Amino acid sequence: MGHVPVMVDQVVEILQPAPGQVLVDCTVGGGGHARALLPLLLPGGRLLGIDRDPRTLATARAALAPYGDAVILVHGDFRDLKAILARYGLRRVHGVLFDLGVSSFQLDEAERGFTFRADAPLDMRMDPQSPVTAAQLVNTLPAAELTRILREYGEERWASRIAATIVRVRERQPLTTTGQLVEVVKQAIPAAARRRGRHPARRTFQALRIAVNDELNALRAGLRAAVEALKPGGRVVVISFHSLEDRIVKQTFADLAAGCRCPPELPECRCGREAAVRVLTRKPLVPTEAEIQSNPRARSARLRAAQRLVLGEKEEE
Repeated sequence: MGHVPVMVDQVVEILQPAPGQVLVDCTVGGGGHARALLPLLLPGGRLLGIDRDPRTLATARAALAPYGDAVILVHGDFRDLKAILARYGLRRVHGVLFDLGVSSFQLDEAERGFTFRADAPLDMRMDPQSPVTAAQLVNTLPAAELTRILREYGEERWASRIAATIVRVRERQPLTTTGQLVEVVKQAIPAAARRRGRHPARRTFQALRIAVNDELNALRAGLRAAVEALKPGGRVVVISFHSLEDRIVKQTFADLAAGCRCPPELPECRCGREAAVRVLTRKPLVPTEAEIQSNPRARSARLRAAQRLVLGEKEEE
């Protein structure tokens, strides 16, 4: 169905882009959110877009070409945000956006191995230059580690059964395609469970994708880097698509909003009080019913936002 950016109106409303400002889109993808933000940054503003996937970055480059020098596009990992900003002479920015998870482009390109709905190489790398593929994980990791990944990253009830079945099958023949993996998952899950709910391989594919791309650790590091990069009063917006991501965002914002936690005997704060934020979304925002009807992939989206406090400012009671 192509790339359709999610919750664009809410993103614009919270980031409040204005002429002359600098924003960062940490997951620029095909440039959908960037197209909505850039006109509001002109004249004088800029948008720096980052993406791990060079193929989607090429799409963004074509889509955003009319904005010329107002756009900086970078092939990179948002956990390296501080270094990326320094490369372009930027230290503080007015806003940062994360639109997490797998993109529509990646799902629609079956040969990338992200989808369980087509038979393709078992890859799942967002950055093709990354060293580890999903095939390498399923063919080399011990059952205990596969179980941990499926349970922790996929919240898969049948994790141990699936892991044991993978190990048994790979002894006869390596698993190299998504179709093979789907069949293994179906073998492992009881028939009654397979008939309930969504596709039985959905959680397994999610877990392996997260492991291949180290997504959760990248998110933890990227969120803190984003807050540190904000000017006082600047805002960070995060759109997540499953509970693991949303939980990390919620906990990170809560931790940063709590302020200094250093022991009172220390002569000075050492935990980064200057990075404290005010949480703007006590509960996550969700797409409207109209958006879900027009873009079913938006259904699971959850948006959270926070604002960096001015130094010395206290949270109002």
